[in-house]
Amino acid sequence: MDGTETRQRRPEELVLPHTLSTGRLPTVSGDGLLCVPESQRVASKPLGTELSRETTLSIGLQVTVPFMFAGLGLSWAGILLNYFQHWPVFVEIKDLLTLVPPLVGLKGNLEMTLASRLSTALHCPVNMFEPVLWEQDGGLLIIANPGKSYSSQILINCTTRAVFWTSARKQAVRREANTGQIDDPRDQHRVISSNLALIQVQATVVGLLAAMAALLLGAVSRGELDFAKMELLCASSVITAFLAAFALGILMVCIVIGARKFGVNPDNIATPIAASLGDLITLSILAFMSSFFYKHKDSRYLTPLVSIGFMALTPVWVLIAKQNPPTMKILKSGWFPIILAMMISSFGGLILNKTISKEQYKGMAVFTPIICGVGGNLVAIQTSRISTYLHMWSTPGVLPLWMKKFWPNPCSTFCTSEINSMSARVLLFLVIPGHLIFFIIIYMVEGHAVPNSKTFVVFYLLAGLIQVTILLYLAEVMARLMWHQALDPDNHCIPYLTGLGDLLGTGLLALCFLISWLLRSKAELDGISEPVSGSL
Repeated sequence: MDGTETRQRRPEELVLPHTLSTGRLPTVSGDGLLCVPESQRVASKPLGTELSRETTLSIGLQVTVPFMFAGLGLSWAGILLNYFQHWPVFVEIKDLLTLVPPLVGLKGNLEMTLASRLSTALHCPVNMFEPVLWEQDGGLLIIANPGKSYSSQILINCTTRAVFWTSARKQAVRREANTGQIDDPRDQHRVISSNLALIQVQATVVGLLAAMAALLLGAVSRGELDFAKMELLCASSVITAFLAAFALGILMVCIVIGARKFGVNPDNIATPIAASLGDLITLSILAFMSSFFYKHKDSRYLTPLVSIGFMALTPVWVLIAKQNPPTMKILKSGWFPIILAMMISSFGGLILNKTISKEQYKGMAVFTPIICGVGGNLVAIQTSRISTYLHMWSTPGVLPLWMKKFWPNPCSTFCTSEINSMSARVLLFLVIPGHLIFFIIIYMVEGHAVPNSKTFVVFYLLAGLIQVTILLYLAEVMARLMWHQALDPDNHCIPYLTGLGDLLGTGLLALCFLISWLLRSKAELDGISEPVSGSL
């Protein structure tokens, strides 16, 4: 382009003009600046957006407090699960334990996804920009109104300081965020009600499917299918998923809107708070409802009527969700991620079911919600941030040049100055101190029920670190893959990653208990054999 070198700049390098014309091609003054008539100038946001202005310290301060608050909730959830496992309904119907990870994981599949969608909508509302493009020398097109248009495809001409678009087509560009303009009071009610209706539909259907999956996994492991317990499992699962989704959905809406008003990035705080209360609410509802149905098991029609009644409400929620076209799109195409995530979590539930009552795994019930919740919590924060970043700097189907690799070097995920790498480091640094604090809390409350050897603590912390490291790297990979396929990471990544977090967490935790028990048994055998050898 007349010998002028252009390249794609990273967000932090871009310096857009403060005002540009929306009606005709701006002229270039002698000093290279764009000149527009006063009447055609439009106000614009500086390109240094909220995400690019964040530092390691600001991210850490915003994330740490909700994360610790979430950890307290997860710790109490573990204590509750350790208490609930001895209730008659859990003792007789073991498949209820298989239900725990997928139902608790619904906060990752639904509420965290909802919070992430709303957070992204706050950063990038619908019709966030609709710039006018003109033909320019070299087949490039100039953006006439970049005041709200922040895209990875922007180039800077160092000579004229004009902003160019790499497309060769002359067309208006329109970008739509995934849920709507939540900042606009006129659209707030429509967006919120449609999103809440959406998660009610998803919770009802997934709750029923989770009960069926628990029954099938139990049948495969035992070699028989218990039809007598099917009705209780289905009714307990559906009503738990429905009530928990409704309560947490309302909470997420309040948190996201409140965070916006107080100038806090909702990506950093919404998902930890969902985790803090989600496990407590879900476990409590599951325990009390299943116990209620168990006490009234002689009422032949009670559980079928409950299941049918909640399923019959599904068309009502669908009609409400139709108010918002992007939400309706999720309702049509967003089932595969949450169902597959539920299946992945169910395998974690099977591990819990098979280990919780064995002596060598004593304490498994206490730590399962913590290790699963911490991993899912941190990866949901990172995924939400990456999704918001992509929505702000690119368009679906087009990755920024600095994110072109689908499988990036792990060092670039954790060790660079990029904003997403900074947040990944902050989240990773929270794992060890967080788990130590939660372990101390658990030990102070349930000292007799948890192993206290240094060996177990070391392996437990190592397991937590491995889990979160894997999840954070996969968050970067999956977000890029989904974005390249023009799929929203908010809806398609978080369910997979939280489900995988449940499976990894439960599996690694069981391995920690097993290794600790084997080492302890070996030490005891060595201690016995030494006196015997001495006496001989």
